[in-house]
Amino acid sequence: MLTSFALVFLVGLLLGGLARKLHLPALVGMLLTGMLLGPCALHLLDDGILALSADLRQLALIIILTRAGLSLDLGDLRRAGRPAVLLCFLPACFEIAGMVLLAPRLLGVSTLDAAIMGAVVAAVSPAVIVPRMLRLMEAGYGTRKSIPQMILAGASVDDVFVIVLFTAFTGLAQGQSASASSLAGVPVSIALGAAAGFVLGTALAWVWKKLHMRDSAKVLVLLSFSFLLVALENACKGDFPFSGLIAVMSMGAALYRSRPAAAVRLSAKYARLWVAAEVLLFVLVGAAVDLRYAVEAGPLALLLIALVLLFRAAGVLVCVAGTRLCAKERLFCVLAYMPKATVQAAIGGVPLALGLGCGDIVLTVAVLAILFTAPLGALAIDATWKRLLDGPAAPPCNPQRQSV
Repeated sequence: MLTSFALVFLVGLLLGGLARKLHLPALVGMLLTGMLLGPCALHLLDDGILALSADLRQLALIIILTRAGLSLDLGDLRRAGRPAVLLCFLPACFEIAGMVLLAPRLLGVSTLDAAIMGAVVAAVSPAVIVPRMLRLMEAGYGTRKSIPQMILAGASVDDVFVIVLFTAFTGLAQGQSASASSLAGVPVSIALGAAAGFVLGTALAWVWKKLHMRDSAKVLVLLSFSFLLVALENACKGDFPFSGLIAVMSMGAALYRSRPAAAVRLSAKYARLWVAAEVLLFVLVGAAVDLRYAVEAGPLALLLIALVLLFRAAGVLVCVAGTRLCAKERLFCVLAYMPKATVQAAIGGVPLALGLGCGDIVLTVAVLAILFTAPLGALAIDATWKRLLDGPAAPPCNPQRQSV
């Protein structure tokens, strides 16, 4: 297993660096590393790592979401207001609706199978979006109108909403009855997760004010509580809804609110952890990709993904309608809400494992969504943020003169 970890980091860093030289996001090289080393190509990764892949990917998500919370000013988020709330669910609903309308016509699947496919594809990737929004916040781009904060929060909650819908749709496909309580559990899980994380973060801030502790030790404490919050989500399944990942981000936000200077130092520590976690995450996502399905899918599946992205874009534009954002800022929001990777890798194979008839085609579309949107979305963000967003010294754009 140690040899596999060495290959993951060495080859991942090498191909990630080569991707940067080609002016591509580093994650492109890391995804290719996973495909190359994974079961579908050279099969050089130990089965033990592949068995732990889901847990290791979740660890990487915990690191980046904690870092997001430690940089998230709740005052900025409140100023974003209605668009920040709508971005949590509306673009995903638009994309699922597009899939239900188009997939039966293009791929010949049933409406329910299309809904399952839409729920898999509709989630955006915090692992792609969050680091880039943090970079914008550090550089001061778009922060005057809280654009990075709005996208960061929306992308994190979006996944919770989509996974609940996916669970409901697969339950229907297995013959279970639809449950209104499962859909009602979405806001409840978000609220409970946010509340628990906020209380815990505030308590930690108070303890650390009274008790001196090195920042490295604080990171270990934060990681440990993050693991417990995610474990609590798993333990609560079936009893009451609770989002562990939302709690993790909320804990970081509470620390920033109570002790901003300490939160900045801890965020820097997490940035160093993310160097390794990012490689691990995207290499393992790449290893989960089965290229045979992508090859067999044909152009129709790729066309479907491109078309439902237009539905998602329409959903994002509805979210920011009537705001102070001008045309180029709204365009940036559309581009930033494009990348998909982690959720698709995590749940794309679930319908196949459940024995559903749509399993193969859902996995195929999930694979293509990763390959198409993760590099393209990351590249779009990296190439446009300086052009589409106002920097700290630039005069704000005028939405009355530029409108969508």
